[in-house]
Amino acid sequence: MSAVRTPARRMGSGWLSAIGIRGRWGLALGAVIVGAVLVLAVLAPWVTPHDPFAQNLDNRLALPFWMEGAQPGHLLGTDGLGRDYLSRLIYGARISMLIGLLTVVTSGLIGTVLGVLGGFFGGRVDDAVLFAITCRLSIPVVLVALAVVGLLGSSLTLVVLVLGLLLWDRFAVVARSTTMQVRNLDYVAAAWAAGLSTPAILLREVLPNIASHLAVVATLEMALAILLEAALSFLGLGVPPPLPSWGLMIAEGKDYMFFSPWVIWIPGVALFVLVFGINLLGDGLRDALGAADSQK
Repeated sequence: MSAVRTPARRMGSGWLSAIGIRGRWGLALGAVIVGAVLVLAVLAPWVTPHDPFAQNLDNRLALPFWMEGAQPGHLLGTDGLGRDYLSRLIYGARISMLIGLLTVVTSGLIGTVLGVLGGFFGGRVDDAVLFAITCRLSIPVVLVALAVVGLLGSSLTLVVLVLGLLLWDRFAVVARSTTMQVRNLDYVAAAWAAGLSTPAILLREVLPNIASHLAVVATLEMALAILLEAALSFLGLGVPPPLPSWGLMIAEGKDYMFFSPWVIWIPGVALFVLVFGINLLGDGLRDALGAADSQK
């Protein structure tokens, strides 16, 4: 039995070691950006200098530290309601990372299950999976998300569910194509000969050998989910106020864009840096995993 599982363990350890040895600067930079944002999101209650929900109308639109007349107590100034902008920016990272991660988990679970089943069994099962993927690709994500959230109301849970149920197609396509390649390899045939059940083969032999490809897809889908949430929040149909979503911060600052433009471009730059870091991480993973696969 141990001989059956040896190829899966060897392939899994191969791409993990390649990431450490052959990591590129993009992978390192992306990991640093995403890691830093994740740490800030987790430690937000302890690192924020002020309550992100506390309003002070006497201190509205205080200037950030690089502008003349800035207040030392508010490093990035305050918004139109006198709330500390740095605190809201850090708490906004929690919203973005939470939505990105939960959306990837939801969509990844749906897409991976469908793709693996279709690629492994083929025939009518694969036809049904292809039909589901085709139906999903015919649905405009933004329009459906706007319609659903507009009808049912905006909430964090609803945004995660809507995005998770609409962004599984890439996982399904990649899982299906890679599973079709893996199912014909020798160690899968050895697993059948050893008497392993179908669920055991899928969990022990197939999934570990396609996980590297799914990890790259996860980074792309996470970046897309964060951007879609920001777009929905900007339109007033995403995370409801007073939660400090970066998209909502941009929407709240548009009334002051001609007089205090920094209230728009501070969360905009934060959103750009996070999505840029996630994409760098995904590109670095793709290059590292491709290098690992070429050595096998």
